[in-house]
Amino acid sequence: MEEERLTFKEMCARFDVTPRTLRYYEYIELIAPDREGRSRFYGPTEIARMTLILRGRRFGFSLEEIRQWLLIYEEKGSDAQMEEWIRLADRQLKALTEQREEIGRTIADLQALRDNVATSRKSPLAK
Repeated sequence: MEEERLTFKEMCARFDVTPRTLRYYEYIELIAPDREGRSRFYGPTEIARMTLILRGRRFGFSLEEIRQWLLIYEEKGSDAQMEEWIRLADRQLKALTEQREEIGRTIADLQALRDNVATSRKSPLAK
């Protein structure tokens, strides 16, 4: 069975990224397509890496953190990579939980202020 290979345009479409983004990920060595002349082709490894990169971005990790995490697999294997993943995930879960709590407080404060202003002024509808 032949391995899946995507062109540059197909890769952009599959992952809903701009050509500029894909080129940047190549530039900072997060992905490395095969080159045939001026054409780029992305095999299963690059497709999997792109999936991990975008998932990491969605979870709030920096591109440098993602790059370092991907390097661990190449240098130390999957066990070390998974240990680092757990450490990074624990840190990010703590940060996201703190952000959610702060957003909750901000919403409550804004709602209270809005309600206070709404009840303290004369409503044109109350005529």
